[in-house]
Amino acid sequence: MADKKVGRIVKVAGPVVVAEGMTGVRMYDVVRVGNLNLIGEIVELHSDRASIQVYEETTGIGPGEPVTDTQAPLSVELGPGLIESIYDGIQRPLNDLVEAEGEFMSRGNMLPGLNREKKWHFQPSVKDGTKVASGDVIGQVQETTQISHKIMVPFGISGTVHKISEGDYTVEQTVTVCTAEDGTETEIKLMQKWPVRSARQPKARLTPDTLLVTGQRVIDSFFPVTKGGTACVPGPFGTGKTVVQHQLAKWVDADVVVYVGCGERGNEMTDVLMEFPELKDPRSGEPLMKRSVLIANTSNMPVAAREASVYTGITIAEYFRDMGYVVALMADSTSRWAEAMREISTRLEEMPAEEGYPAYLAARIAAFYERAGRVICLGNPEREGTLSIIGAVSPPGGDLSDSVVQATLHVVKVFWSLEGRLAYQRHFPAISWLTSYSFYKDSLKDCFEDKEQGREMEKMTVDAMGLLEQEAELLEIVRLVGAEALSPTDRLSLETSRSIREDYLHQNAFHEVDTHTSMPKQYEMLKTILHFHKQALVAIEAGVETADIFKLAVREDIARAKYIPQAEINKIADIRKTIEDQMKKLHTSVVT
Repeated sequence: MADKKVGRIVKVAGPVVVAEGMTGVRMYDVVRVGNLNLIGEIVELHSDRASIQVYEETTGIGPGEPVTDTQAPLSVELGPGLIESIYDGIQRPLNDLVEAEGEFMSRGNMLPGLNREKKWHFQPSVKDGTKVASGDVIGQVQETTQISHKIMVPFGISGTVHKISEGDYTVEQTVTVCTAEDGTETEIKLMQKWPVRSARQPKARLTPDTLLVTGQRVIDSFFPVTKGGTACVPGPFGTGKTVVQHQLAKWVDADVVVYVGCGERGNEMTDVLMEFPELKDPRSGEPLMKRSVLIANTSNMPVAAREASVYTGITIAEYFRDMGYVVALMADSTSRWAEAMREISTRLEEMPAEEGYPAYLAARIAAFYERAGRVICLGNPEREGTLSIIGAVSPPGGDLSDSVVQATLHVVKVFWSLEGRLAYQRHFPAISWLTSYSFYKDSLKDCFEDKEQGREMEKMTVDAMGLLEQEAELLEIVRLVGAEALSPTDRLSLETSRSIREDYLHQNAFHEVDTHTSMPKQYEMLKTILHFHKQALVAIEAGVETADIFKLAVREDIARAKYIPQAEINKIADIRKTIEDQMKKLHTSVVT
């Protein structure tokens, strides 16, 4: 490698530093800035001048100090040790930094993303003399009880494997040597690096058509997202964006969860960091951290690192996707990411577009969400991996015409619209059933083993949505002329819609049973509510008063069905039998 190029600082403007004497450097090269060796990235070049966004506080840095080019783009280290780690926006391990330096870390820290001391037991899956290519799995490391970390041939390398053997290795030790056809030898280690702004390429892309079960009823039943799909959660302050993201991170049906706290309040990120190690994974009973990676870049951290944190998270997520895992990435919030882009753009004196955001805002957002998908991974054995991206958006004042929201809606397939009105009524999740949408609804029927049950569930959600839409129309009439003017069937529609809202869509994230609902339980609950509606329609036709129907004791059982544990969901089917019995008594009383 050529000698590293050294320039000198001529201007400091917040997180942006301008250096001259940088002839020959490349865009997006990582540089070390000033006497403190701060980490920065070249984002603009003019002749021999380079504009650098610095990922650390630039206080105390001044003109004349040196700038050193590392001749490599901003990259993350990928290998055993990622799972259970907590990183900042540029993959510095926060737990290790606390141990090394205490609560306040020094600037210019060189601590690597992966532990260099720990040894991992490597089990090869190929033998000496095997021909391999990019993406081929050559062995594995049991990283946690849930994650078998597949060691893959790095991109751009192919040839014949030599000197591969089982044993304990650090991430920097060579596990095998790959000899190319021209005789070039390349050492393969447990660790590889990847530039964060470049997407990892798969062999082929597939249609995402399998439901990503979240355990949240309003999402799974009405506005589902698929494995490999994209979704956004916009809403005003206080509507529960972060709680929705936390719930998804806790309960989503994924092998690996990457949670990116991008510019959020420190106390919210603290909740995540404290809760995750304590939570039990519903699938395995193990701590949730055994399949999680956390990127914490709070609002008081340097703004440039916030812009990089989203790329750090998505690159780590793609790496696990390439192993053949189902990966879910939560980004909270992409608005803070866009604001970081706007601040950097302003410092670079770029021409602003709408609301001061850079003209390339929409392109950056689209490029980020396009990294999601269901893919056939590179290499052998053939494996399928999926990466779903769910991004929270925090528009000022809850204005959905905000540039970030609109640019996001143009590329995502699921829109969960959080409403302040619902949040103020203490209805959580505060996802509006009238304005939200999903383009993945066809996948709902395929997530049941019983195909007939799947088709019935799809029909029931359509019927339930029809009742909710009818309720919105009827409430306008009630406001004008009162409920007494409604027909008995319309009054029943209002009452059933209220039951759907309060007994089904409303979900308590802090209740040990209600926090997560399996698809079979969702089916039983919704079927029971609609069964009551159908039985009540028959009773009304027979002359039964709606007031008598609404007083039935079974309605309390319907309301409490959400608290029935998963192991006892057959009790929900028993409620339907109780509905029929109590309706028959009403029929009998009318006849007599």
